Amino acid sequence: MSATLQEQIQLLAKKYAGESIQIRHHLHAHPELSYQEFETSKFVQQKLAELQIPFAVKATTGVVGIIEGKNPQKRVVALRADMDALPIQEENDVPYKSKYPGLMHACGHDVHTACLLGAAKILTALKQEWEGTVKLIFQPGEEKNPGGASLMIKEGVLENPAPQSIFGMHVHSPLATGKLSFRGGMVMASADEIYITIKAKGGHAAQPHLTADPILIASHLVVSLQQVVSRNNNPFNPSVLTITAFQAGTTTNVIPSEAKLMGTFRAMNEEWRFKAHNIIRNLCTSLAQTMGAEIDIKIDVGYPFVLNNQALTAAARKTAEAYIGASNVEETELRMGAEDFAYYSHHIPACFFRLGTGNAAKGTTHGGHTPVFNIDEDAIEIGIGMMALLGATNAGL
Repeated sequence: MSATLQEQIQLLAKKYAGESIQIRHHLHAHPELSYQEFETSKFVQQKLAELQIPFAVKATTGVVGIIEGKNPQKRVVALRADMDALPIQEENDVPYKSKYPGLMHACGHDVHTACLLGAAKILTALKQEWEGTVKLIFQPGEEKNPGGASLMIKEGVLENPAPQSIFGMHVHSPLATGKLSFRGGMVMASADEIYITIKAKGGHAAQPHLTADPILIASHLVVSLQQVVSRNNNPFNPSVLTITAFQAGTTTNVIPSEAKLMGTFRAMNEEWRFKAHNIIRNLCTSLAQTMGAEIDIKIDVGYPFVLNNQALTAAARKTAEAYIGASNVEETELRMGAEDFAYYSHHIPACFFRLGTGNAAKGTTHGGHTPVFNIDEDAIEIGIGMMALLGATNAGL
């Protein structure tokens, strides 16, 4: 009896896992920052060329490949991976440690890229076993506004051919290796950056009555801004405002003439999101003026919330349960973190799911964006197989 498509994918995922791990090691050792993924892009292009997958370059460093199965016009499914690293000094002592000081794949984008390349190899090997077209999206700049996804969309990544759905995956260290998690509807928050500059009369620290003291004004702002969410937002509507930087002064006996604040605002409701922007501006302006200062406020509007299509996500979850067993598939928790995959999700039906990589025995339970982040590489076999199966079946839809 011939093997089913799922069984064939499982066998190839096991066969290609070692190669995908080696690809991950290469990418991890050679991280590049957002919008500077030049060598990573060349590496991806080389791997696609070796598989004889036609590709195009978009948004300078983004790469888009096309794999056609039987009846390629029947449907088009997009699979997405991000490629950029972070400005973090790696502290892991591993053979594939970052070769570049101050740069590190601390969010797993090396894993995402390696898994999508592995899935591409599986889909190519089985192209006579599935129907439709799979569009492979390797995108730049997930970690930094305006988000590489938005640039790829502007350059037509969702056109010619136009996918009917898109899947994205993210490693997740709190989730044990061997597991996947899914959630329909809103799953991650929007993210906006806040930059505030307070300018006021400085002077001698022994004569504060002759100054307006921007440090004091900024301190009042830090406290007052905490009331934006707690006293204006419905408590059942998830939202976070956090001031993350306070910069002012250089010595002990001088009141400076300028203070700067930076922070982030997260929400899961677009109406509240932009209402809050106005509240923030009005609060900062009125308080600063009352205390005798000038103020400049910039709110850099970032990614929208991630919206998982309910039907597509439910079907993908069933596919995952069939692939790794229902006991290994969990519900993704709501997260106030942000992802530029959100842009795709506001254009076409999308599903963004989690790949468990946590293993206490291997020390892979540290959170992302830390200098000791790493993954249990046993998860890569599941990652390449699941992405290939979703591409080949469109989650059964």
